[in-house]
Amino acid sequence: MLRVKEVAKSKNISLEQLANILQINRVTLSRTINGNPTVETLTKIANALDVEINELFSSSKGNTKLHGYVEYKNEVYRINSKKDLENLLDVVNP
Repeated sequence: MLRVKEVAKSKNISLEQLANILQINRVTLSRTINGNPTVETLTKIANALDVEINELFSSSKGNTKLHGYVEYKNEVYRINSKKDLENLLDVVNP
């Protein structure tokens, strides 16, 4: 699960403010972070929050398991580890 809300809160940025930074509306941002965001979208969110993309997936509550799906160029990648995420980033930024 993405932790965009948690990261934004730790940076004292509301989701409304984050949506404004990303130049999208709040509803679109909510749908995006609760859905299946693309790598490009995750990169934009990470940049807006000034964090590494993997911080959007990490858990601060002791749960170190990483689970998620990322769509890139119409292909869905399953992310179950930091290594999976690193491999995907290698595909995106060869």
